[in-house]
Amino acid sequence: MHSSSEILKTAVVAAKETLQSLLDLDAQVAKAADLIEECLRAGNKLLVCGNGGSAADASHFATEFVVRFTKDRPAYPAICLASDAGLLTAAGNDYGFDEIFARQVAAFGLPGDVLICLTTSGKSKNVERALQEAKARKLKTITFLGRDGRCRSFGAGRFDRADSGSPPASASCPLRNGRVAPGLEREGPLNTRKDTNFQTDRSNPRHSFSG
Repeated sequence: MHSSSEILKTAVVAAKETLQSLLDLDAQVAKAADLIEECLRAGNKLLVCGNGGSAADASHFATEFVVRFTKDRPAYPAICLASDAGLLTAAGNDYGFDEIFARQVAAFGLPGDVLICLTTSGKSKNVERALQEAKARKLKTITFLGRDGRCRSFGAGRFDRADSGSPPASASCPLRNGRVAPGLEREGPLNTRKDTNFQTDRSNPRHSFSG
């Protein structure tokens, strides 16, 4: 039987190895970060989903865009699709658990938005359906994969995969914290399109156009 000290040391070593492996994903993380920044600067929004622990990671991911990372700044539109218990249970009851995220992509997703999916197993059916719905509605996609990266068959536009067995949150953290959030805080407010006919309706998550 292992002592708690041995278990802790093993976990720390494993976490260190996982984080070190992220250096191999630098190019992918950079592309994903650029995609998110372009989305937000264009006045579009992020949709984020995942199951179980990945649902908690998705909520954390979205929260730091809506609230803040380190500095006070304008709120950025990011919606966690795993947070509304009433909506999730209604969709699961009426359409099946595989549809709980896809239904929300259909409701909230617009061309130019970005769907971000986190899946440790790499084989979540409801994540697959969300990606399919996003593709049909011309959303861009980023998928964080753990394990063997089976979500590659889902047809998403971007992939970020940590080493085998590691959770997708390990890759999402540097994207959220180390790449995107500080950059947006440094550059200032979003929605600065040159097109003066564009405006963001703060009372509605969908965009309105004048003229």
